[in-house]
Amino acid sequence: MKYFPFLFLLFFGLSLHSQEDSIPPAKKLDTARLGERMIKPGNEKMEAPSQELTIRDYKIISYERDTTFLDTTLTIQKEYRYNYLRKDDFELMPFSNVGQPYNKLGVDFDRRNLYPVLGAEALHYNYMEMEDIMYYNVPTPMTDLFFKTTFEQGQLLDAMLTFNTSKRLNFSLAYKGFRSLGKYAFDQAESGNFRTTANYTSRNGRYVLRAHIAAQDIETEENGGLLNREQFETGGEDNEFRDRSRIDVRFTDANNKILGKRYFLDHQYKLLRSNRDSSKVEATSLSIGHKFNYETKYYQFIQTASNDYFGSAFLTDINDKANLKTMLNEFSAEFFNPILGRLQGNISLYNYNYFFNSILVNDTQRIDNRLNGEEIAVGAKYEKRIGGFQLKGDIKYNVSGSLTGSILDASASYRFNENNNLRFSIHSSSRMPNFNFLLYQSEYENYNWQNTAVFDNQRVNNIQVNFDSGFWGNIMAKYTTLDNYTYFTLDQENPVDEGMELGNIRPFQEGNSVNHLKIKYSKEFRLGGFALNNTVMYQNVSQTNNVINVPQLVTRNTLYFSSEVFKKAMYLQTGITFKYFSAYTMDGYNPLLGEFYIQNTESLGGYPLMDFFINARVKQTRIYLKAEHFNSSFGGSYNFYSAPNYPYRDFVIRFGLVWNFFS
Repeated sequence: MKYFPFLFLLFFGLSLHSQEDSIPPAKKLDTARLGERMIKPGNEKMEAPSQELTIRDYKIISYERDTTFLDTTLTIQKEYRYNYLRKDDFELMPFSNVGQPYNKLGVDFDRRNLYPVLGAEALHYNYMEMEDIMYYNVPTPMTDLFFKTTFEQGQLLDAMLTFNTSKRLNFSLAYKGFRSLGKYAFDQAESGNFRTTANYTSRNGRYVLRAHIAAQDIETEENGGLLNREQFETGGEDNEFRDRSRIDVRFTDANNKILGKRYFLDHQYKLLRSNRDSSKVEATSLSIGHKFNYETKYYQFIQTASNDYFGSAFLTDINDKANLKTMLNEFSAEFFNPILGRLQGNISLYNYNYFFNSILVNDTQRIDNRLNGEEIAVGAKYEKRIGGFQLKGDIKYNVSGSLTGSILDASASYRFNENNNLRFSIHSSSRMPNFNFLLYQSEYENYNWQNTAVFDNQRVNNIQVNFDSGFWGNIMAKYTTLDNYTYFTLDQENPVDEGMELGNIRPFQEGNSVNHLKIKYSKEFRLGGFALNNTVMYQNVSQTNNVINVPQLVTRNTLYFSSEVFKKAMYLQTGITFKYFSAYTMDGYNPLLGEFYIQNTESLGGYPLMDFFINARVKQTRIYLKAEHFNSSFGGSYNFYSAPNYPYRDFVIRFGLVWNFFS
């Protein structure tokens, strides 16, 4: 994968001569030349009316087959999404360097998968699952180029090219790569996400296919956090530790890595299809489909010499590696009728193999090296629009295999008008915890366990209400009940000596129900060229034991100004963002597991984060300049953390751009 950036740069260098800086001017397309012909009753050919090419013709299709078009505008939401994840990180708290874990300011427990996943969840924020891959349908080649500076000796680049060989066959190639040394010692992070997609529709519209290949690796140096907090927290311009690389850290020899490869295929054929009269509006159809997904992945932790911080070890050299191979085959039949709606039934076969290299026998138990098997699940989907109402339902139930479980999602929405929409949804799921809760092996003695006969299915039930209004703003309320919630924390029954703080982190299951309430409200106020964008989130947890820790209040407020400048040759947007979350017992980070764990001894937070930005748009190019956390030195002391012993970022200026090419 290290050669992909060079291939992309070479390709872009050769193609720039034929690319324009803006979308091609609107032009007439003879759709008859693209196979779009209308047939008279007497088999006489009549050409369809010509069409104009616009930005809306560059379509982006999600995993759920929702279609949007390319958006080249500059908005405050684009500012919020201009980051490493390319999504709004309001409910996340990043670590000091790009590509490192994110602590959670808000939690959601909905599950997309019926079966457990590998684990190391703290390192998966940039790992693109099959639901995260986009497909394209474009009239001409289009390139999306994302660039942003990082922290010392590195850059972040996400480049995507999509093109077609015909109107019905579209391809895309994309690579997201970055490297950042970081401000602290032994803090480097790097990753590469390669993906290629295909999207095809036959001439008669009966057969559709989409497929993708993804190859991803995420690698970080793990320094274990600060060894002496006073070095970080002491203020003063003359303090030698203002150079963060001088601060003592816990490790200088530990790394962890995730590497995954995936092959995905989803295709469907319509056995029966009828149109309304002679139009192309579909009246009734019956189709069969097949979905295939094969993925291999591993998580690895390497340390050249064992450290007492994790307790005693079997060997001096630490090389822990958890592997997972999965294969999914899903077969479906779907019936559609405008009156009855869209109904699908499916059956799936899921093969999994989660394994380590050896069997471990200790004084208390025998720990296997493998969990594998075959699962069979059945499911159904339903969708129907009735006037302003939209009904959706999706259910899956595992009927065979040891990983018993089920997932139910249902929603009903009503659109009053263009600016007001109300939506109710429910989610209910029962699933085994992730594989690293069930089975784990390590060279460190206390990081070996097998809970397959001990842990039960985690159960999640919630109800959610969304009201989106152009006048009143957007409000979301969600109430969740959890049973058998599974988490990592310190084993209080087996305390460890000083200097071995993470020597007894283990998985546990909460025997009592936990209730979580989240209410989030967003609204923007405008006056001339000025605007105030606000997002406020309130959370409350009802629990017998403190197993879910979140801040009660999180707020983000952005005051900004927008205007056309230079005779409308540029659109300028500048402002200040204020973010604050109340103090709470923030989760700790365990670099050996690549997971966060519950701690209830130290409260962190309660400090403001302030950013100043100047963004501009010239044609299809959006330029970003930001002074991040410019208030970091206000007050003379440094007490901002992303997790215990892991500081948040100091003041830094970063810049970059998003650039779209068309040809």
